[in-house]
Amino acid sequence: MCGIAGIWLARKQNDIDARRLARRMATAIRHRGPDSSGEWGDRESGIALAHRRLSIIDLSPAGAQPMEDLSGRYVIVFNGEIYNHLDLRIKLEDEGAVAHWRGHSDTETLLAAIAYWGLERALDLTCGMFAFGLWDRATRNLTLARDRLGEKPLYYGWSDGALLFASELDALLTYPGFDNEIDRSAVAAFLRFSYIPEPATIFQNIRKLQPGHFLRLTSPFDASPSRPYWSLEAVALAGVRRVSRGDYEALCGEVETCLEEVVASQMLSDVPLGCFLSGGIDSSLIAALMQRSSRGATRTFSIGFENQRFNEAGHARLVAQHLGTTHTEFILTEADALSVVPELPKVYSEPFADPSQIPTLLLSRMTRQHVAVALSGDGGDEMFGGYNRYIFAPGLWRISSAVPKIGRIAGGRLIAALQSFGANDRSVLRSAADIIGLPLTTIDKLSKFGGVIARAHDSQSLYREIVSTFSDPAEVLLQPESETPGLGLSEGLDKILCLEEWMMAMDAVTYLPGDILVKVDRAAMSASLETRAPFLDRRVVELAWRLPLNAKIDGRIGKRILRDILYRHVPRDLMERPKQGFAIPLDQWLRGDLREWAESLISEAQLASTGVFDPSRVRLLWRNHQSKADNAGWRIWAILMMQSWLLHHASRT
Repeated sequence: MCGIAGIWLARKQNDIDARRLARRMATAIRHRGPDSSGEWGDRESGIALAHRRLSIIDLSPAGAQPMEDLSGRYVIVFNGEIYNHLDLRIKLEDEGAVAHWRGHSDTETLLAAIAYWGLERALDLTCGMFAFGLWDRATRNLTLARDRLGEKPLYYGWSDGALLFASELDALLTYPGFDNEIDRSAVAAFLRFSYIPEPATIFQNIRKLQPGHFLRLTSPFDASPSRPYWSLEAVALAGVRRVSRGDYEALCGEVETCLEEVVASQMLSDVPLGCFLSGGIDSSLIAALMQRSSRGATRTFSIGFENQRFNEAGHARLVAQHLGTTHTEFILTEADALSVVPELPKVYSEPFADPSQIPTLLLSRMTRQHVAVALSGDGGDEMFGGYNRYIFAPGLWRISSAVPKIGRIAGGRLIAALQSFGANDRSVLRSAADIIGLPLTTIDKLSKFGGVIARAHDSQSLYREIVSTFSDPAEVLLQPESETPGLGLSEGLDKILCLEEWMMAMDAVTYLPGDILVKVDRAAMSASLETRAPFLDRRVVELAWRLPLNAKIDGRIGKRILRDILYRHVPRDLMERPKQGFAIPLDQWLRGDLREWAESLISEAQLASTGVFDPSRVRLLWRNHQSKADNAGWRIWAILMMQSWLLHHASRT
């Protein structure tokens, strides 16, 4: 895992030292690759590529970048891992494509594959996470490419006569004359989702390359659209049209075998590696399969809080003891967690407001003290039906859609009122939980569903409301803008997929790359820790979409098939508990230890200085939260993260 950067100047700028500029860009993301650096440039073409290396595979100079292929035609800067690169080497050797190898890095394998098979065929054959820039000396074309699900980031855009690209926005900001005009429509979208949806960024002239796409440019001014080489939507459609109808036990065996092979391939490393272990279904299964493939004890890492309501460390400890892993547990005080809050705008180079970024960052830093690579359970929810919305939303919509609109609005508002009552008196929610027979954490979410039902007019708007932080971002903006649309699924796909499948596909192309993978990549790479996600390997994803829905969701049970596979390795009674995730007491913190920090960001004077939010409306939201008339933690957190980023950005420019 590394950091990459590049610049392509117009011919009239050939007197500018592109290599020096590229080096400066790469230095800004040194945390992504602290082990070494390199640059390459062609002054006549105005192109320069730079690389920061985090040495994982082939620690020798033969793995250094930028790297040229044997013919000298191609030069690449690459970030990521190609997990099946040894298989690709064998295939290339069998076909007589390579005279000799200089080392054993996956970057060299990828270059050879591109040189022999061509870009699209090489991409089709790879299994991995990656982002790269490839210069073709023969055609003087630059190609940018990104992995299928968006595990590795790649930003690109135009500024002051130059094409720029890099792993993080901070690298682009070092370019003299960088156009840093903020995209107001991206701000509105951020308030809805708590992240800026792809392909937009916080800046008007900069974009994220879409997952599963490549972009071939013939000049620094070429604005050609990117092209897909793989599509989650196509995989979903093909899967539901060719659903595996085999015996359920046979399907369990097929999925387990696939996961075993993928986990083994992702354990390839020349440096120490381990596994994040929360004690939940996904990470426990990955840890179990790693332990099975290991000669010794797998290293596992978990994080917990002194506040027992939010502490899952004990669950992880029991799983680790059963599996026989070498387990390291970090127990944090609230002071530990709160101490990193001011650092968040530095770690996340554009506004990002998933509160679980805090424990993710702390876990990454502590894990890096022991290993350089960590496997995770990310992607299990999206691919195997783990989120509560897949379980509850379809039934709620079937019931509510049968009610006239006015009744739906009234009923939804009544359910939503639980939130207001619960803000002042948790016993109200506990009583509701006891009556309905659901855990309190689920009732907390049902209170949100009430507001969702009141506003939704079809299944697609239902989903949009469920995933929205602000249902109407304009309510707190000084100058309301239409939201940048972001990625999505083709019109009419909701008529082919059932609602559960449609939501899973939407999450995979929006929430997964926009939230989950951003959270983990930036947190881990800020600590120079590589993370790998076996559930996002193409082999697992394509198999998951061929499974019948009841293999994933069975009544009120999500991830059915993963659970049943896990029970072959871990006793059921260790795993039977409500899904919690990386929960933190955000509402409580904003009324307590974080109150002073928050006040400093959303005072009327500070809000006026940034000029994005309506001070009167933000202050009203804040007062209602403090008085417990509303639990507005998530909405306030989004405002705070935007304000924090704006002030940090202003201090740098």
